[in-house]
Amino acid sequence: MNSLEGRWQPLFAELDGEQAPVEVLQQTELELTAATYTVRFGGVAADTGDFATEDAPHHLSLHGTAGPNAGRTIPCLFKFIEDTLMICYGLSGARPKNFRTAPGANLYLVTYRRK
Repeated sequence: MNSLEGRWQPLFAELDGEQAPVEVLQQTELELTAATYTVRFGGVAADTGDFATEDAPHHLSLHGTAGPNAGRTIPCLFKFIEDTLMICYGLSGARPKNFRTAPGANLYLVTYRRK
């Protein structure tokens, strides 16, 4: 399995079936180091916390410590496809069942490329 650690640039993102603007993607970066994550927007840390992979394949959880997700646990699915990382975030607190969003699903799907 590829390492999650590194700096990741979003190529595509979708929240509840709505595609994120390219301008937002260009200013966003996800950094995963050891067991911590940092989301930067315009170079400034906007959300930080811890992350852990789980026993079930392709499961990880984010535990926010600062920013808008402080005190929240967000269960995720992830997979590698060649040089990209796809993560589906369960914003409601429930783990996503697949890599698709729909209106009202409270899911955020992002495809990243390693920087």
